[in-house]
Amino acid sequence: MSVATEYLEVTRIPADQLVRIHAPLVRRIAYHLMGRLPASVDVGDLIQAGMIGLLEAARNYSPTRAASFETYAGIRIRGAMLDELRKTDWTPRSVHRKLREVAEVTRQIENETGGDAEDAEVMKRLGIDALEYNQILADAASARLLSLSAPEGDEGAAIDVADPDAQGPEGLFEEAGMREALVAAIDGLPEREKLVMSLYYEEELNLKEVGAVLGVSESRVCQIHGQALIRLRARMTGWNART
Repeated sequence: MSVATEYLEVTRIPADQLVRIHAPLVRRIAYHLMGRLPASVDVGDLIQAGMIGLLEAARNYSPTRAASFETYAGIRIRGAMLDELRKTDWTPRSVHRKLREVAEVTRQIENETGGDAEDAEVMKRLGIDALEYNQILADAASARLLSLSAPEGDEGAAIDVADPDAQGPEGLFEEAGMREALVAAIDGLPEREKLVMSLYYEEELNLKEVGAVLGVSESRVCQIHGQALIRLRARMTGWNART
């Protein structure tokens, strides 16, 4: 849809009608997020937060934006849901602590060897067995691990960025640099981890569907996903400290 067409469409439709038309988008985003979250999270809470985000998008959207309304609204809806999740972090502090420990050991090993940290070496340095290590990886896949909009010390998490509307030029420049660093970090992941990240975040497949593509179990995909997130946290440490 061209900017001119979008302008005509939006200027003809009042905000309340925009909300009604795009309400299914809220449910779609909510249920997509639920595929990545523990069962304890209430999808109704996400939908309620998303509807508030949609309403704000309808009120604040400007036809001069390069993005279509649906694209703009999707960003605001997702952001509102992530804000709601931040307020009700279900992950125990002990889990965050273990994730930070694994990420730090991973960073140390990769700095020393110049290559990807192997699971066996990480477990050896941490003094843990495969059962505990795999549980940490599963926790990494469900916990809000890496946040580009929160300081390193925060007990928070998922790979997301701050709302560009709330940032000045310096903030936007910093965000662009973070995005580039994150893209580079993902591109440098081991091939299987990179493939899981691509299928999960870009193709928006759930863990079961990713497992079918890779020919492995859903639990194994969860572990690979967790490995990728921990490795990214380790490689993005400098950015997290600067934020």
